[in-house]
Amino acid sequence: MKKTVTFGEIMLRLAAPGNERFLQTNTFNATFGGGEANVAVSLANYGIPVSFVTRLPQNDIANACLRELRGFGVDVNDVVFGGDRVGIYYLETGAVSRASKVIYDRAHSAVSEITRGMVDWKKVFDGAQWFHWTGITPAISEGAAQVCLEALEVAKKLGITISCDLNYRKNLWKYGKRADEVMPTLVEYCDIILGNEEDAEKALLIKPENVDVSSGKVDADAYLSVSQQIMNRFPKAKKVITTLRTSINANHNNWAGVLYDGKKLYKSPEYQITHIVDRVGGGDSFMGGLIYGLQTYKNDDQKALNFAVAASCLKHTIYGDYNRVSVQEVEKLMSGDASGRVSR
Repeated sequence: MKKTVTFGEIMLRLAAPGNERFLQTNTFNATFGGGEANVAVSLANYGIPVSFVTRLPQNDIANACLRELRGFGVDVNDVVFGGDRVGIYYLETGAVSRASKVIYDRAHSAVSEITRGMVDWKKVFDGAQWFHWTGITPAISEGAAQVCLEALEVAKKLGITISCDLNYRKNLWKYGKRADEVMPTLVEYCDIILGNEEDAEKALLIKPENVDVSSGKVDADAYLSVSQQIMNRFPKAKKVITTLRTSINANHNNWAGVLYDGKKLYKSPEYQITHIVDRVGGGDSFMGGLIYGLQTYKNDDQKALNFAVAASCLKHTIYGDYNRVSVQEVEKLMSGDASGRVSR
C-alpha cells in the first residue's frame, strides 16, 4: 500500500494531572501531540505507511518528539529543521459541568516560521497516495498557510487524494486574516472534507439549518443541508463528513457521524461515552479511522464511517493525544462488543 502524508505542527503537551486546575496544580504531565501527528499515529497503528512533515528546532525536546513518533512507526525523514522552539499547549481537563481548557504557547515556534521552498514536496509525495492537512496549520501563521497551499498544489498535480479536517480554532487566527478569508482557497483542492457545524460556519461561512448543539440533541438529518452546501461550493469534493457530538457534560458525550457522497447521507451508530478519560484528539482519531476505512473498505462508505466512529469512541478512553488502538480492537467494537470484558 502506498503511503499517506500528513503536514502540521506537533507540540509539547503539558497537562495538569487528573482534573486539577491550572491555578491549583504544581506539576504537569509532559507528552506530545498535534492534529496531523495524531492522525499519522493512528494510521501507523493500523499498518498504513505514513509520513509526518513538520519543522522543528534541533534540540533535545524535538529529538524526544521525533523518537516517540518513530516508535509508533511514523516516518519522520522529511521533517525539516530550523527555528528556535517547539510549540506548547497547556491542558486543564474539565469535569461534569466544568469544561476543559486549553492555553496555546505557539508564537514563534519553528513551524510557524516556515516559508515556501523549505519542504521539497515532490520528494515528500514520492510514492504517496493520500495527503492530509487541517485548518489548524494555516491558522498558525501566513507562512504556514502558504506552505500548506504549496503542498496542495503539488499533491493535486500528482493526482494524490487530499483530505482536510476544517478544525476551526478561534484562538489561533491572530496574524491579521480570518479563517473564511484563507480556508476556502485551500479547501478547493480537497476530495474529502471533515468538519462540524462550527467549522463550516467559521471557516467557510456555511451555516447549518435547524442545528442547536447546546440543546442536548443532535439530529443527523439536519447535517444534510451543510453537506450539500459544502459540495455545491466545492464541486471537486467527493465526500463530506461531519462528526456529531452531543455533550451531556464534560464526562459524558454521545458520539456519532454522518457521511455524504453527493447522493446519499450515511449515518453511523451512536455511542454513549459515559466516562471520558481524554477527549483531546477525538476528532483526529476519527479522521485517522476514516482515512484507513476509505482506503481499506473500498466502495463501502458505511463501513468506513462506522470504523471512524468506533475508533474515535475508543480514543476517548485513552489518555494523551494519540489513539493507541489496533484494527482488531476497533472492529470488535464495530461488531457490537462494548462489554469491556478482560481479554485473556
